[in-house]
Amino acid sequence: MDALHADEGQVDALAEAAGDGIEFDGFAVERQGEGYVVATDDGSESVVHESDLARLADEHAAYVSNWYFWHAVAPQAEDRWAFLRWLEAADDTRVPDRYPDLADGVAVSWGQLQITVTLDNDGLRRYDLRHEDDTGTPAADLDEYDDPLDARELAKHDDRGRYRPLKTAPTLRTGWCFPDLGPAELVRAVDFVYPATVPNWHREREGELDVSHWRDTIDRQTGIYGVVKTWDRGDGHEHVNWVAEACCDDSQCLKRREWEYDDETDLDVDGGASTTPGDGGGATAGGGDGAFPCREPCSMVISASRQWTKKEGEEPRTYEFELTPSEKEQVEAIIDAVADGRADDIREGDFRDPANRWRTRFFRAKRFDDDGNLGGVPTDPDDE
Repeated sequence: MDALHADEGQVDALAEAAGDGIEFDGFAVERQGEGYVVATDDGSESVVHESDLARLADEHAAYVSNWYFWHAVAPQAEDRWAFLRWLEAADDTRVPDRYPDLADGVAVSWGQLQITVTLDNDGLRRYDLRHEDDTGTPAADLDEYDDPLDARELAKHDDRGRYRPLKTAPTLRTGWCFPDLGPAELVRAVDFVYPATVPNWHREREGELDVSHWRDTIDRQTGIYGVVKTWDRGDGHEHVNWVAEACCDDSQCLKRREWEYDDETDLDVDGGASTTPGDGGGATAGGGDGAFPCREPCSMVISASRQWTKKEGEEPRTYEFELTPSEKEQVEAIIDAVADGRADDIREGDFRDPANRWRTRFFRAKRFDDDGNLGGVPTDPDDE
């Protein structure tokens, strides 16, 4: 990047704002008579006539452009402002230390997104947005976009063309980038990929995240989803532990679960974080340790729970099957492979893997009858 210079627009804005005084990110300007007092956090202080303000602004171009960007260019909504400052660690790093890093590009992950902040020749920020798996790939080798609205379409399907009903699932497609976004465009694109994550992240930082726990959320359900209320039968909350373990792990959702059974009863499955990203720390592992919080059981969790409520109402039965020890282990391996999303990754020729497709088909041919019953045992004895 070429040497920074304060342009005419920045100097004019500086002169106008100096009448009320400026104090921001280690930079202070104050009107004094027919001149200005300019001070920085490196201890320098200058008094100049108004005709010399442009020259002095050029000497402090990093401070001037930084002030101008955050007050005249960046979105002023609190959550967006805070998010953009967090991306470049603005609240923790002095301008003279931050600008060399920004000149090289500062990269931050947000879910599966990688956001890289750089400076243009006027000291204003530009943003590159892409999938983190495409880090280091030249933009020319990716599908390039410039309209944030395109991010909504990109987030609809995974790399195999399957619809993504859960936008925070770790299945975001690769192969694209937005190489040159402005600050408002960047936040808008992020919101299309991960809706409401920036506002909720900011509310959590401010101690204002309105968490709705399992009981509160279930009690609000009506219509076909009202049946989920009947799953809580006064027998504890183990069933909700199963729900959280099934749905809220990092392998299924990139949010960090903050909801519990109720405001007095924590789930046994790890979920919440000990510290909030942007407050000097990361999140604890387990149950979702992403940058952005999950404030309530989502519609996917409620929809799945509706099915589980109906199925869990069945009385258990005892079935007797005859399996070899390796076949028992194979059934367990098949369930694990499906639950962990590995089934499609198992190679056809890898016959050592119990969940291999041919091994599974052999097991079915051997152990299922013509009606699809395992071991020839019907699900309902009355069907015999």
